[in-house]
Amino acid sequence: MRLLLVEDDNHVAAALSAVLARHGFDVTHARSGEEALQALVPEVDGFGVVLLDLGLPDQDGYEVCGKIRKRTSTPVIMVTARSDVRSRIHGLNLGADDYVVKPYDTGELLARIHAVSRRTSHEDTSSGIETELRLGPVHIELPTRRVSVEGTVIQLTRKEFDLLALLAQRPGVVFRREQIISEVWQTSWEGTGRTLEVHVASLRAKLRMPALIETVRGVGYRLVAPAG
Repeated sequence: MRLLLVEDDNHVAAALSAVLARHGFDVTHARSGEEALQALVPEVDGFGVVLLDLGLPDQDGYEVCGKIRKRTSTPVIMVTARSDVRSRIHGLNLGADDYVVKPYDTGELLARIHAVSRRTSHEDTSSGIETELRLGPVHIELPTRRVSVEGTVIQLTRKEFDLLALLAQRPGVVFRREQIISEVWQTSWEGTGRTLEVHVASLRAKLRMPALIETVRGVGYRLVAPAG
């Protein structure tokens, strides 16, 4: 898999590139946001994942993420020292598929890269069944991956849509955290649990329906179908 590493620190980039190369990745290193954007030409980029450090010298990393998402659907994993939920939700709203908080374990990073790449590959090769889900004012079109609330289209990231679609197919049923992680992230790695919490929070905020997804303490989540 080709991977675009956006990192301004040459020492960090060299060490990480070596690790990634040992695991079969073909790494292209961009030292700035502008270099990253130049590398991501939709017709020819061919990257499987973008690993985006937010501490760039020329542009704000969040701004770069937004520009990347407008240019290509390639999965983006943010690397950030900001561990608060609000910062992570902001990144997801801009189109990031996942994030890794510094300092991170190499095994964690590899697990997240493989998870987003597997999910993307599955989406590209699967043929969707034409169907839709209606839950009160929420309308979910599975084939087109389109979500609207009272007719207003809501922009969701790939993982946010997958999470919502999973819960919405069985309203009222409690999904265990492990089950959600397995089906949405295609992994059993336990550290993905925090990512799940952030995606749930982001969905609640974007849909402006905090009661739509209920937390079942110690178990997981369920979708509470709204009236109307």
